[in-house]
Amino acid sequence: MAGVLICDDQELVRFGMRMIVASQPDLTVVGECADGAEAVEAAGRLRPEVVLMDVRMPVLDGVAATAKICAAHPEARVLVITTFDLDEYAYAALRAGASGFLVKDAPADEILVAIRGVLRGDAMVSPSVTRRLLDRYLTGDGHADRAKLGALTERETEVLGLLGKGLANSEIAASLFIGETTVKTHVGRILTKLDLRDRVHAVVFAYESGLVRPGSA
Repeated sequence: MAGVLICDDQELVRFGMRMIVASQPDLTVVGECADGAEAVEAAGRLRPEVVLMDVRMPVLDGVAATAKICAAHPEARVLVITTFDLDEYAYAALRAGASGFLVKDAPADEILVAIRGVLRGDAMVSPSVTRRLLDRYLTGDGHADRAKLGALTERETEVLGLLGKGLANSEIAASLFIGETTVKTHVGRILTKLDLRDRVHAVVFAYESGLVRPGSA
């Protein structure tokens, strides 16, 4: 049974999330927090598999809390709870290590799909949404070490570039005239070579390394 830590300063939101999670036989709520500092402490003490993290909280905001949790407990997966999908806080949380985000009024089934998705190691933000976030909020130029791209083969670099442009595996396969299984293998190797948590962070890296530019098609 997977443990879920719920972090939100609104009691009503915590109650709703708790009811959704507790209704599932394979999930359990291991704790609740009302601010980011509590979330960091609880993550270390309770070791949840998934953290549902509000971004706008007192004491320590969700972005800073996400960064601390992901650095100290890389096995944990953080799902950010945000009000709008194109939110600068959601973007900052992705850069801090979150594996995806939930909109606060998302239906229960979508919340459960997202939780189970990150438990499988998937990134629960579509590449196209990630790309729109990056297009809107990325202000730096090549912050990531571009030299790391040298670790990739020519084909892996092509796949990473297409990931950054928001293409799904099937679309990448069609574009490069290769099988979808081969694309999945390339994505796995990219994550390993660049020491990235998941697909979302591969997209972020593609932008920050300069491989993909904001607004590029």
